[in-house]
Amino acid sequence: MLDYKQLKKDIIEYAYQIGIDSIGFTTADPFDELKQKLVDYHAKGYASGFEESDIDLRVNPKLSMPTVRSIIAIAVGYPNKLKGAPRSVRGDRRGMFARASWGQDYHTIMRKRLDKLAEYIKTRVPDVEMMSMVDTGVLSDRAVAERAGLGYTGRNGFVINPDLGTWTYLGEMLVSIPFEPDDPLLDSCGDCTICVDRCPTGALVGDGQLNSQKCISFLTQTKGYLPDEYRSKIGNRLYGCDTCQQVCPRNRGINTEHDDIVLEPEILKPRLIPLLQMSNKEFKNTYGHLAGAWRGKKPIQRNAIIALAHFKEETAIPELKEVAINDPRPMIRGTAYWAIGQIAGETERDFIEQHLADELDEVQEEMVKGLEKRN
Repeated sequence: MLDYKQLKKDIIEYAYQIGIDSIGFTTADPFDELKQKLVDYHAKGYASGFEESDIDLRVNPKLSMPTVRSIIAIAVGYPNKLKGAPRSVRGDRRGMFARASWGQDYHTIMRKRLDKLAEYIKTRVPDVEMMSMVDTGVLSDRAVAERAGLGYTGRNGFVINPDLGTWTYLGEMLVSIPFEPDDPLLDSCGDCTICVDRCPTGALVGDGQLNSQKCISFLTQTKGYLPDEYRSKIGNRLYGCDTCQQVCPRNRGINTEHDDIVLEPEILKPRLIPLLQMSNKEFKNTYGHLAGAWRGKKPIQRNAIIALAHFKEETAIPELKEVAINDPRPMIRGTAYWAIGQIAGETERDFIEQHLADELDEVQEEMVKGLEKRN
């Protein structure tokens, strides 16, 4: 008869050998406590639209794999210090990708580890059934990790691991093996509200809840015009936002590194102006391996334009004019005209008005707004 207790110990030992930093086991019971939270979350309009919309799928593992008897949760820490990072200075302004997007796409990183773990389990239990999920799966990675004892959910909505902090990629594996579950970690943020207080847009609404519609991380990934009230908030962020993790006291002194998470300072903190007219091929070749490239170049270019407006970078005006006149995408043209107005104001009024009559209504709105509503 298979010794599940020993198998669990062996799996844990093997997991550490293949670059998994934390591992826990839980049951395949439905996440009943999560269901009402998700119902309320959607009712309040907090959802980003990137999540699985079927709440039953999100809370019941058996709907994904009827034979599941346990869930193995894993966490891999990622670095949050960029050694040799280039400086952003006047005349040479740079943007920033969030830390979760540093190195190779984390879906690939996690999938490789889960595949290795699955292969090992298969050698021990040949007839096992398994299903792995990373971020794009239907289950809540955070709910699984929390119940499996990897950490507790902080006020910033992230799972806080005792050794890794919040700087973790999460994933899980559904298995048809009845492992003994681990106990959840009993801890909390106490009276600390620093992440809620420091969130640039007030997206953190308390007790780990997030209004995705106000979250800079979500906003940087949208493809349309960025709402006016958030343009002054994103700074030089091209993808994602790390503020609520950077200020978290539980993250002090933590910086996990792995050989397969290779940091490229010039790519992770790129010059803004060269991004503006980059071709699809150039973008894919340069940034395609990053998780932050998953939505394509359009949001990144829009954010780069807004960042230049944030810096009031006058040296970018010639390039912004090229984009405003020649880019085939109305949203990019409109944002470029807006940025020109924000940076140069009355100095470029003649240029903007000269092209006003030839533009679409949506672009005209941005042209006028750029001159009238300077941040």
